Amino acid sequence: MKKNKLLMTMLIIIVTIILIGAVAVVLIMKFNDSGKEEVKEPTIDEIVEYSVDVPEITTNLLDGDFVKIQFKIQTENAKAKEELTKRDFQTKNIIIQELSEMTSEQFKGKEGIANLETLIKTELNELMHEGKVVRVYTTSFVLQ
Repeated sequence: MKKNKLLMTMLIIIVTIILIGAVAVVLIMKFNDSGKEEVKEPTIDEIVEYSVDVPEITTNLLDGDFVKIQFKIQTENAKAKEELTKRDFQTKNIIIQELSEMTSEQFKGKEGIANLETLIKTELNELMHEGKVVRVYTTSFVLQ
């Protein structure tokens, strides 16, 4: 009788451990899958659809030179594009302010333009409520 009881107790413990382990594995797999949302790159059509063109801006630089520059600003969705379109005057203001603090030396090499694009993106994202700016592209640039 004691042998039967001991065997039954061991069986119950082993089955319980196996069930707990199975539940733990299922939960871990479930949480890992939900945390791995695929970030897919937008297609060129989506980039164009969610982008806003900034008309050419001509302004003086800090050192007296002047620059003519134009941008295409990519947003993450249609609502962000609509908001950025409404904020066109603020966009131009940010660009002019940033350019007025720069010298022609800061545009040497591709890092200069890349830094300006990053500054504009950061400033615009601080304003945005309906989404965010994904990337700023310089589409025209003349320094004199």
